[in-house]
Amino acid sequence: MQLFENLYHGVIRAAKHKRAPLYLSLLSFFESFILPFPPPDVMLAPMSLATPAKAIFLASLTLIASVAGGVVGYLIGAFMFEQVHPFILEWGYQDEFETVTLWFDRWGFWSVLIAGFSPVPYKIFTLSAGALGLSFIPFIIASMIGRGARFYLVAWCLAKFGAAIEYKMMRYIERIGWSIVIVLIIVIAFYYGSL
Repeated sequence: MQLFENLYHGVIRAAKHKRAPLYLSLLSFFESFILPFPPPDVMLAPMSLATPAKAIFLASLTLIASVAGGVVGYLIGAFMFEQVHPFILEWGYQDEFETVTLWFDRWGFWSVLIAGFSPVPYKIFTLSAGALGLSFIPFIIASMIGRGARFYLVAWCLAKFGAAIEYKMMRYIERIGWSIVIVLIIVIAFYYGSL
């Protein structure tokens, strides 16, 4: 779809700008609750590659802004879901919303942690968490752990291994994400099964 392609190229251009950290923060904030913003990784990755010494700082900035946006998404879900739901349908996210609802029902807190590595957009988790009444503090903690692990992994890998790993990460990011989700689900299922 041309809209998504234009958004993606706009984000890449912004990553090269002198105010890129501000743009990264804004992208991370708004991506957490507005459709159809691209994930912050598309800007964090080239910025970490360009300035490896600042990669961890950039990941921290991304995390803080993303979780702050997640709070806004949670509040929108809690108080305005009726107004937002038509947009979820219009942008084709209904299947993801149903998946997230099932995950919340089954795993609660853990589903938000999984969201950090899931290909399901984080904004769907934030809106759903509020709409379904997930406890606020566990939501924040799980968001920080899940999103933090993802952003720090991307920043660290690109700062450490450079351009050689960027292509492989971007090529296999879907498989990597789903593999981590599957491992986390197995661990959670094992944990609950042993109680």
